[in-house]
Amino acid sequence: MKRFIDTHLLQWKQDPRRKVLLLRGARQVGKTYSIRELGKTFPYYVEINFDETPAIKELFTHSLSVQQIIERLAVVRGTPINPGETLLFLDAIQACPEALSALRYFQEKLPALHVAAAGSLLEFTLSEIPSMGVGRLHSLFMYPLSFLEYLSASGQEPLYRTVMNHPVSEALEPVIHNQLLDMLRVFYLIGGLPGVVDHYLITHDLLQCQELLQDIATSYEDDFAKYKKKVPVARLREVFQSIIAQVGHKFSYAQVDSHSYHKAMKEALDLLILAGLAYKVPHSSCRGVPLGATINPKHFKMLPFDVGIAQRILGLDLSDIILQPQKELVNRGAMTEVFCGLELVHSQAGNYKPELYYWHRESRGSQAEVDYVISSRSNVLPIEVKAGSKGQMQSMNIFLKERNLPRGVRISQENFSVYDHIQVLPLYAASRCWTLDNMHLYSL
Repeated sequence: MKRFIDTHLLQWKQDPRRKVLLLRGARQVGKTYSIRELGKTFPYYVEINFDETPAIKELFTHSLSVQQIIERLAVVRGTPINPGETLLFLDAIQACPEALSALRYFQEKLPALHVAAAGSLLEFTLSEIPSMGVGRLHSLFMYPLSFLEYLSASGQEPLYRTVMNHPVSEALEPVIHNQLLDMLRVFYLIGGLPGVVDHYLITHDLLQCQELLQDIATSYEDDFAKYKKKVPVARLREVFQSIIAQVGHKFSYAQVDSHSYHKAMKEALDLLILAGLAYKVPHSSCRGVPLGATINPKHFKMLPFDVGIAQRILGLDLSDIILQPQKELVNRGAMTEVFCGLELVHSQAGNYKPELYYWHRESRGSQAEVDYVISSRSNVLPIEVKAGSKGQMQSMNIFLKERNLPRGVRISQENFSVYDHIQVLPLYAASRCWTLDNMHLYSL
């Protein structure tokens, strides 16, 4: 299963100035698999999992030098650990904070050795370590599969290349366009978690995939017990489920529980964001780049981290998609907005935390909202999402006029096209928003 992050991992391997790699992301997004695939490109590969072999923690709790630790790990695994020849992977490193603290010394004492680390709930552990050594670690952020990665994993390389390279001003052949929409409907049901995608590609059993998604959703909620020193488990569950229930709308703490303090809800929300289970989409006035310079912290939307998990928890009717393939995509646009937001997040460069914004204007007699706004190649690019193939663009037009911008993007079930000052992208090509540069927008 090829992932976009594989390119970043190979670049890290080949960089003579590389730092120790820290792979970050929610549980079950494929971190361990991707590092193991990278390990196949080395003569030697050593993997240490602190959950499976807790006794190894002792090597990091004693006052041992980096060289002594390496020598002992080589003996334990029976594999040479040589700079330039071995990839040393420390997995589930959150279970050994001492090893996490020691990463900076690997960089200082053995910079030629390839060292990578990964784990779930890493952000919690990192927040409790006084100093990780500024500039000594290189972080990569990993997410569930995007739709383009799903196409590649499905063996649909010709479709993948078509979506990536087709001229955005020219319509695709209808048969190809409809084929991609049909595959997108399946992706709505299974989402991008590698385990679920792999199960579907082997069995093509959507009902079993729903059971697997339910098991995974339950396991995430079981993980909430690990946060209980910070926030009660019940509150985390309430906030997590409310994130999904409020998709497509400004997030309201009162809708979680009108009787609870907002501070308590905010703590729970912040923990879920740290765990990688949700992304915040702040409101920005969008008066220039960077968009994050003019946010309103009181106004934001939330995105669950995976469209499959979201639809499973919402309990959507699967036959609404399967039995009526020409019908507008699910949930009257709410899940479509989630899908597009996740595509924009999951297709960003892996060495940056996700950045995505929205805009709204609330004035007497005039309300307007643009679903997403991004900064693409130093250009402010507004994006409206439509579940079907029709819809007005009043909010977009208001935004373009007020911000004196030349173009906007509409994402819908429509084919690639251009009309007036709007670039239309089909849903399956949402990630291509990042490649729409200034020259293209002005030449529409």
